[in-house]
Amino acid sequence: MALYRHGIYVREQETSTIAPLNGTAGLQIVVGTAPVHLLEKPADAINKPMLVYSKAEAVAAVGYSDDFASYTLCEAISAAFSVVNVAPMVLINVLDPAKHSAELAETTVQINGGVAVVEEKGVLLAEMKVKSGETELAADVDYTAVYNADGTVSIVLIEGGKGDGATNLTVSGKKVDPKLVTAADIVGGVDAATGKETGLEAVRQVYPKLGMTPGILTAPRFSTDPTVSAALQAKTKEINGVFKCVCIADVDSSANGATKYADVKEQKEAQALTDPNAYGVWGYGKVGDVMYSGSTLAAALTAYTDAQNDDIPANPSNKTIAISAMCLADGTEVLLDQDQANVVNSYGVATWLNMNGFRLWGNRTCAYPGNTDPKDAFFSCRRYMSWRANSFILTYFQKVDSPLNKRLIEAVVDSENVRGNSYVAIGAAARDEIMYLEEENPVTDLMNGKITFHQYMTPYTPAEDIEDVIEFDPDALVSALS
Repeated sequence: MALYRHGIYVREQETSTIAPLNGTAGLQIVVGTAPVHLLEKPADAINKPMLVYSKAEAVAAVGYSDDFASYTLCEAISAAFSVVNVAPMVLINVLDPAKHSAELAETTVQINGGVAVVEEKGVLLAEMKVKSGETELAADVDYTAVYNADGTVSIVLIEGGKGDGATNLTVSGKKVDPKLVTAADIVGGVDAATGKETGLEAVRQVYPKLGMTPGILTAPRFSTDPTVSAALQAKTKEINGVFKCVCIADVDSSANGATKYADVKEQKEAQALTDPNAYGVWGYGKVGDVMYSGSTLAAALTAYTDAQNDDIPANPSNKTIAISAMCLADGTEVLLDQDQANVVNSYGVATWLNMNGFRLWGNRTCAYPGNTDPKDAFFSCRRYMSWRANSFILTYFQKVDSPLNKRLIEAVVDSENVRGNSYVAIGAAARDEIMYLEEENPVTDLMNGKITFHQYMTPYTPAEDIEDVIEFDPDALVSALS
């Protein structure tokens, strides 16, 4: 009998999931591997940019597994939506079950209550052969097979089928093997016969397909490979012939890389990380027992910082992130103090520092210390200038082929300066001004349909070194006692 209620009551409800913060200035483009074999049509998720705004959309687009070492896109999905809570992001999966697969050794599984569970993960259902004794069973006739949440497979016998009444089954076939994905798959290429683009080459499709310009390129874990690092840096320039972005790369912390902070310089150089558009991160972050590569966490944090800053590129350094420890690739925890973290920064590499909570620590791009030009040496400055350049292209593309007259010049100068002044007013830049200079526009250029504008841009450099000079004042003591 239901409880009889008479009076006034209060019921507390669980907190609803907070919607992720949206921003596109730091749009993440992540190239890696995902368990697409879990999808109904895996081929639709191979080497194609997939835009997602939530974890549910990401799982539907490329599948999901907690095995981040095997499926690096899942690591990026978890970091963005579960750790940092920022959207959107673009996922490019290079794992092809038809190519990256291995033989599944014949195994016997016991049937309990009409269901047999294949504990092996990554089994390809289309390639799976199921036998009851010497009799081969037919899918959807004698049995149905489905993936479980943990990636294993449940085989359910159909009543009246050939396997009805069996106590065990023999299973063989093929399984996905993510270890077969190589650096070459991440770098990708263009098929000369079909024009099909794979890997990082598919980044070109992001703007034509999605109407969004890339902000941050990453290839979690794979970016420790020098060929991938080089390809990431190359892909930050002249995207679609005109756009720019940055990349965030992992500085290898495995046994073959930098296992001590003093070794970071040598490892950075081994990976050829020297570009102004590149931001290197040394060290993984842990959330409980779950490890995330540094590039994944830094990219998500950068995108989140931008979104909080009215979708204007901002400085992610010294921003806190919800990780519980820093570690090497093998899981060994690392305890850096500020002096040690600063040594890493002096090499042009960021890391993780626990100062009342873990935070990303590092302002410099990989061009530093070889290049000290503020626009190239500071990550925040480099990103602001590239973002403004992309914005100029997108805003005034409509003006191309318009009559080259004073009205066109005034329209561009006036409208762009209104925007630039707004960024100065909110403190994003000290100067953001565009001018039309006659000396840069000779008659020969104008006759040939070419017009040149000159834009002065001064994003604020970060207050990297704050010093307080403390002095004992003996006069104050005399005054106090007189």
